[in-house]
Amino acid sequence: MPPLQSLATFGVAYAARPVGAFILGHVGDRFGRKKIMVFTLVLMGVPTFLIGCLPTRDQIGGLAPALLVVLRILQGLSAAGEQASANSMTLEHAPANRRGYYTSFTLNGTQFGQILATLVFIPVAALPEDQLLSWGWRVPFWLSVAVAIAGYVIRRRVEETPAFTQSVAEGTVARMPLSLLFRDHWTSVLRVVCAALIATVSTIFTVWALNYATSDEIGLDRATMLWVSSAANGVALIAIPLWARLSDRIGRKPVFLVGAIGSPIMIFAYLAAINSGNYPLIFLVGMITLGVVYSAANGIWPSLYGEMFTTGVRLSGMAIGTQIGFAVAGFAVASAAGIVSPEGWLGLQGWVGVGIFTAILCAVSVIAVASARETYQIPTEDLGRASVTASVA
Repeated sequence: MPPLQSLATFGVAYAARPVGAFILGHVGDRFGRKKIMVFTLVLMGVPTFLIGCLPTRDQIGGLAPALLVVLRILQGLSAAGEQASANSMTLEHAPANRRGYYTSFTLNGTQFGQILATLVFIPVAALPEDQLLSWGWRVPFWLSVAVAIAGYVIRRRVEETPAFTQSVAEGTVARMPLSLLFRDHWTSVLRVVCAALIATVSTIFTVWALNYATSDEIGLDRATMLWVSSAANGVALIAIPLWARLSDRIGRKPVFLVGAIGSPIMIFAYLAAINSGNYPLIFLVGMITLGVVYSAANGIWPSLYGEMFTTGVRLSGMAIGTQIGFAVAGFAVASAAGIVSPEGWLGLQGWVGVGIFTAILCAVSVIAVASARETYQIPTEDLGRASVTASVA
């Protein structure tokens, strides 16, 4: 099991996300979605490549981990605006009756990226340990530059959304979107923060469970467990748009709640499968957990959250709400590592404690969405207005 500090390094990028959400959310609602999408790609691509170029601790001492933290923070700042701008862009371009389906492809892009990253790392992980630790781990970071260049070229050609363009033409773009957001939409921001805790399922599955499975205590093969993650994400590529299409027919809330209620149950099953050491069972339960059940919530949150806000504050509302929730999910990995330590955490201990911890956070998400307004049939131009009316009343 990696030390707690290494898992906290994973979480530091999540800690930077809320800061980036405030900055980039304001810029995106003030100057447009396209500008943020191009900027965040550069802000993510450069630090990712530079991580692969970092000198070691033996070469520059304590400056090496300090530089890594700085680059991870830049990645976190980028991610804060990346998802919200892409989701806002897609939702505002989509036909009103297919917003769920169209916005789900932003999550499919995330799933494909995870598959690609895992497949790149599998042969690297198979290297002898001395080669893996000396240069092998750098290769995936170097290869990321090709993806960044391709993405930059594509995003430069994307047109600004009709909704934002209309706001500019009408002169209704707020000079201080954040002021408007927290005056009229603070309840929606809070609701998104709580709903976004569902992301704990993903971080526990992809990060903590992998490290737990390959620890000395369990002793499963790392390459095989990486294939489990790839297989689950492959199933998600199919499940996400199907769940999203269903949400366009029956609503966002019932579909999201299937995922939010079912995912913690399946996490227990997945961790139990890992403890059994039965690879076919691990593959099956893993694909059902992350690929099918979690996809019900993961595939439709871009439309569910985005539809809570008006055009003028949509990007900042989604960015701030999701990134605070995602920050908690990111540090849930370190919390889970503390739970399985001999001392335990808050009276919990072992993988069962990790499952209970995940379920508690998912319960918050369930309550937030169950109490939300259904939005799938509201015209795009009227989205978010109910929350404004309620706050004024």
